[in-house]
Amino acid sequence: MKLPLVLCAALSGLSPAAKSSGADLNVFAAASLADALTEIAPAYEALSGDRLRLAFGGSATLARQIKEGAPADLFFSADDAKMDDLARAGLIATETRAAILSNTLVIVVHATDGAGISASADLASRRVRRLALAEPRTVPAGIYAKEYLRNIGLWRDVADKVVPTENVRACLAAVEAGNVDAGIVYRTDALISRQVRVACDVPAAEAPRITYPVAVMKDSKNAGAARRLAAFLASPEARTVFAKYGFLPAGD
Repeated sequence: MKLPLVLCAALSGLSPAAKSSGADLNVFAAASLADALTEIAPAYEALSGDRLRLAFGGSATLARQIKEGAPADLFFSADDAKMDDLARAGLIATETRAAILSNTLVIVVHATDGAGISASADLASRRVRRLALAEPRTVPAGIYAKEYLRNIGLWRDVADKVVPTENVRACLAAVEAGNVDAGIVYRTDALISRQVRVACDVPAAEAPRITYPVAVMKDSKNAGAARRLAAFLASPEARTVFAKYGFLPAGD
C-alpha cells in the first residue's frame, strides 16, 4: 500500500512504544467523516501498529450507542451537542476533547434531472415538492439545516416538504436516486458525488457554526493509544487529508 506522504512524515515520528502497542481501537465517527478517515486509517495502522475499527453513522445514533455501553475508544462527532451529552454522562476524558474541524452547508439537486433552483428561497417554490434533510431533530446535519432555514425565515414554508433521513449520507443518497427534488448536505458530501450538483451555497453568515469535536472515552481500555490517535487527528498532517475532502479547520 502506498501511504500518503504527509501521513508518513507525521507517523514516522511516533515513539517505538506507540508503534508496537498493537491496540484495537473502536472509533465512532460521524458519517460525513467516512471518506477522510477511511483514507487516514490504513496509513495510521501501518506505522502505528494499532488497528482502527471505524464505525460511521449519525452522531446522535453513535452517542446513544456509547451511552448504552458500546465499547468505543474515541468519538468524533459532527456537533458539540452530542459530545456535551456524553460529557454530562461522565463518559469522556474531558481533557482530551478538542474541536478539530468545521464544514459548510450546500443545497444539492440531481446532477442531470435536478430541480431548477438557484437560491434558498426556491426551496419554497413548486419546483421542490420533496426536500431531504438528515433527521432535523437529532442528526447534526439536519439540525444545522433546520436552524439555517429558520434563520432565513423559510422553515415554515418547507417543513411539510421535508423527508427526514437517517444521516447526511442517506440524505445525499436520496438526492442521487432522484427520490427527492433537493437536499441540504455538507459541502464535503457534495464533493464526493458525481450524481448531484450544488444548486447554491449556504452563506456562512446565515448558517449555524459547524464544529467537529473529538474525545477519548473515559473508560477506554486502550486510553494511551486512543489519545495518540486523537492527537494525530488534530495534527497539521491529518488536517491536510481532511482539507482534501473539503473540511475546514475549526473556527473557520
